[in-house]
Amino acid sequence: MLGLGGPRLRGAAGLPQGDPGILGGFRDGTALRAKSGQELARALLVLGLCGLPGFVRSAPTLLWVSRRVLGRRLWGGLLRASFYGQFVAGATPAEVGVTARRLQALGLRPMLALPFEEDVGGPRSDGPRPSRREHWYEGNGTAARGCVELSTQGGPRPMMQLKVTALMSAHLCKTVSGRLAEPGGASELSLDRVMAVMAGEDPQFPWLSPEQNRHLGAALSRLDGVAQLASQRGVRVLVDAEQTYINPALGLVTLALMARWNRDRAWVWNTYQAYLQDCRARLQQDAGVAERGGFCFGVKLVRGAYLQQERGLARARGCPDPAHPTWEATNASYDACLDLALERAAQDGQRFELIVATHNEASVRHAVRRMAELGIPEADGGVCFGQLLGMCDHVSLALGQAGYAVYKSVPYGPVEGVLPYLVRRAQENRSVLAGVRAERALLTRELCRRLLRRA
Repeated sequence: MLGLGGPRLRGAAGLPQGDPGILGGFRDGTALRAKSGQELARALLVLGLCGLPGFVRSAPTLLWVSRRVLGRRLWGGLLRASFYGQFVAGATPAEVGVTARRLQALGLRPMLALPFEEDVGGPRSDGPRPSRREHWYEGNGTAARGCVELSTQGGPRPMMQLKVTALMSAHLCKTVSGRLAEPGGASELSLDRVMAVMAGEDPQFPWLSPEQNRHLGAALSRLDGVAQLASQRGVRVLVDAEQTYINPALGLVTLALMARWNRDRAWVWNTYQAYLQDCRARLQQDAGVAERGGFCFGVKLVRGAYLQQERGLARARGCPDPAHPTWEATNASYDACLDLALERAAQDGQRFELIVATHNEASVRHAVRRMAELGIPEADGGVCFGQLLGMCDHVSLALGQAGYAVYKSVPYGPVEGVLPYLVRRAQENRSVLAGVRAERALLTRELCRRLLRRA
């Protein structure tokens, strides 16, 4: 295998020597030499399309219309050669295994993700009648337990991602979130009460219909079963955040899972979106709940992938924008949350764990520097890094070579089932266009280097 980023030299502070240190592979592009020519060309095509505003805005329509025009087979083949092939590991355990082994050979760790979700009012929404879709949630629960088992083959400290709305009605999540905002709602929906429902108690909330109560009990049981299996199998479950109008319910459910299963280690983690103005306050509040409750706490820190949707909804409702007003303010928020989490992880890396989930090179450098200052070990100190499969590979590979624990989010599933995920990847690439441009420049340079060498 070709070297990724040059020799590994360590300074007295534990950081690789040189400026920008670790991270020679960030800008010199040598990390990309491990990619095949086909992979380089595909990445250039996909990232180039993601940089076109019109394409990104029209992506949902283009995907669905092209399926009708081209037919399922040709449409699926084109997606596999482009977006699906770039961002998704495959449809079967065998295909996922090939991707996972290749990542491990590069010094990276797979973090499996079932990219199934539901949005209020979306094409998969059940509305107020969750029983119409109960079989879908049950099937996703079975798939999530399968993901736990598959994740055990992912190497040390395996991880997986989970979306609550794959197992629980998004409409019900919105209803619960609304109740939490009402007087007395937080008392009625206490952590202890939610934990009791997870353990089998009948919900019987008067503000829910009998059908909704039954679904809530079944959904919490499904989620609890996944968390229990994960704790038994040694797999960390990273629960994704979603839209602000359902996040209060997701946060409550995730904290209840933590309180039930995070007694010895942080098997269940919550996700915090730094583009939201209240992110640091919620992170600090939830960490305090965990500390007082005597359970371990896991944090996935992201900038967030729902920015355009959140702002559009705020405008439509005449509500204040929940996100920071500028990119610079979001960066400051991310670093403030990162500092808070790193300081807690430095105190006890077994009781408080963190994944720095970002494609932003400045944030990665900041995390590396603070880890050295706080004495947090690279690989086993409770702090790791994460990027999406098919994105930011030059950063992932450079970090992995330098000895840090780096995970690549590896979604898998049939083409039709991952369409919302593929659309969001295109939109997220657009929102971090500056980083994508830098990555495209490195990909172009590496591809040209190979072509000129062969000429």
